[in-house]
Amino acid sequence: MTDRQQAWDILCEFTKSENLRKHALTVEACLAAYARKFGEDETKWSVVALLHDFDYEIHPDAPDHAVKGEPILAARGVSDEIRRAVVSHAGYSGVSRDSLLEKTLFACDELAGFLTACALVKPNKSIFEVEARSVRKKMKDKAFARSVSREDILAGAAGLGVDLDEHIGFCVRAIQSRAADLGLEGTQPAQPSA
Repeated sequence: MTDRQQAWDILCEFTKSENLRKHALTVEACLAAYARKFGEDETKWSVVALLHDFDYEIHPDAPDHAVKGEPILAARGVSDEIRRAVVSHAGYSGVSRDSLLEKTLFACDELAGFLTACALVKPNKSIFEVEARSVRKKMKDKAFARSVSREDILAGAAGLGVDLDEHIGFCVRAIQSRAADLGLEGTQPAQPSA
């Protein structure tokens, strides 16, 4: 099986954008937390998270994204199960999301990006300032993080069979656990001088 380091190396080979790499790491934080919750293989779930958008810089548009990247992963020896999960996260791929891993990837992908955007507009730019209530409010603002599909966030939680507020809270906590690595720990307000 492809290990986490191999997945990271593939991601870095094809993804030069620091923001896209951080997105993969943020999705990984969420998937790894869900893997622990569900008693699943955390390494496999981390690999899927790291690889889900590995081809985005070379295939940014539908219907190419994920679909045209799949043969690259196959050539690198990535398993059928992992490749299927990666392709299934693209709704236009025609690959249904059947496994718990596939459903969880879809549920976390857009939400992870949205939570990052929510954190970055907070006063201290910190994920520790993000709450489910404020996320739901931001979801109603169509101008905010407009490239994030609210429909996918809603469908992802429904497909996973979890309450949206619980899902948001779970992912916020997962991201908080890796906030320093993700650049989302925030800044401290300046202390008044004496």
